[in-house]
Amino acid sequence: MKRIFLRTAYDGTAYCGSQIQPELPTVEGTLANVLSELSDENVLLTGASRTDAGVHAYGNVYVFDTKLSIPPDRFKYAINTKLPPDIRVVESMEVPADFHPRHSVINKTYEYHIDDGFIELPFKERYSAHVRQKLDIEAMNEAAVLFIGEHDFTSFCSAKTEKEDHVRIIYNLNVTASSPSVYDNRDIVISITGNGFLYNMVRIIAGTLAEVGKGKIKPAEISEILSARDRTKAGPTLPPNGLFLLKIRYEDFEK
Repeated sequence: MKRIFLRTAYDGTAYCGSQIQPELPTVEGTLANVLSELSDENVLLTGASRTDAGVHAYGNVYVFDTKLSIPPDRFKYAINTKLPPDIRVVESMEVPADFHPRHSVINKTYEYHIDDGFIELPFKERYSAHVRQKLDIEAMNEAAVLFIGEHDFTSFCSAKTEKEDHVRIIYNLNVTASSPSVYDNRDIVISITGNGFLYNMVRIIAGTLAEVGKGKIKPAEISEILSARDRTKAGPTLPPNGLFLLKIRYEDFEK
């Protein structure tokens, strides 16, 4: 028996989140079905990070145990031949039998994408939130700096969060904007790296930064919102389609 590590990329549009749910299409459920078919075993996957319905990933991680004799680095090819085109295994390798994908995480990086063109372009609808107002990127970055460090993020998490401890560390947070397209649309990317994230935390931070970009919240007010520990003080929760889980880094190994 060996433990196989899978790094996965997926378009979350068609799925009811990453975590397996009975009778509903999920990323984990789709992967488990393919692996069970390949191995003729009842494969159980353990995931690193839950993503909501409509959220995408470049690098979510799963592990499973198997007796299959496929070389570890070849699992990705065998699995991808049976997966739908909106899910891909981008990396596969063997890890120690006691490796757990939610332990020994150094950090996680997410990106949130916003389109601030006056008219939403049809091919952006799946992968970015639409804001019909030009955003002030300089003000958003001025506000972003105030999130960096260790803070209580009660103001920036959903009331549905299951975690009692709301203290997290943000290592990096910045906002960039592409050059305007022929229709004056820009791809605005909010990139955030931290030691962990609460339920809806990234989407609420993105929504708050968007309010700063609109001039509805002043950059200096971020410190007050953090101190308030009150969800009603922060901005809206932006929709899931703009969110990407970019990378999970581990202490044990890096490639």
